[in-house]
Amino acid sequence: DNPDIPRDASAASLIASGLYELALYSDTEKAADYRNKADQILASLATPEYSPRPEDNEGFILRHSTGHHPGGSEIDVPLAYADYYYLEALLRKRNLK
Repeated sequence: DNPDIPRDASAASLIASGLYELALYSDTEKAADYRNKADQILASLATPEYSPRPEDNEGFILRHSTGHHPGGSEIDVPLAYADYYYLEALLRKRNLK
């Protein structure tokens, strides 16, 4: 909710993917919690705010990523690795079911 901190879809995608992976190695209750949190992240990333039509985002899937915040570069841009981790998270979600 802080407008001074740039959003980072790449970090969100990576965390969602990691949570699905972590669910594989956790007890039932924790696994369900990890999957639920990852599902919430993916639901947010699937909104038009983060996933515009490809023709509106230079062919990228996600927008609003941050590459190097401390260095002030790649702020609020689409990044290839954000798309990679997003697709990886979607695949892991599909394979969990």
